[in-house]
Amino acid sequence: MVKDKPKKQHKVFTLLVEVGRKEEDGLPDAASGAALMCYASGVDEAEAVRETVALMKQAGLAPLDVTGYGSLDDRLAEGHDIEEEERALMQRALDENSVVVAQTTAFYEGDS
Repeated sequence: MVKDKPKKQHKVFTLLVEVGRKEEDGLPDAASGAALMCYASGVDEAEAVRETVALMKQAGLAPLDVTGYGSLDDRLAEGHDIEEEERALMQRALDENSVVVAQTTAFYEGDS
């Protein structure tokens, strides 16, 4: 009898994904790119990043860079103040084993 491997516990990671322009990406016409604040489920941050990048590409975006801010526990340990709305979005990502885009900020030429 083969025993099932214990499933690794998923966590939610906060990721900032910078995207460039790509034809039909849905960004404003004058934008040069965007930053997307995401909450992504994964057994570790590397998996969360891989899944997020794959999802962005599937959605027609051009991911350039991903900055990870850690899990909820990591952020709390660093003293981050996390509002209930943000916690709810994190819980949704965990419940759905998905990526939730919480905020999109378009970049324009000349922005500093």
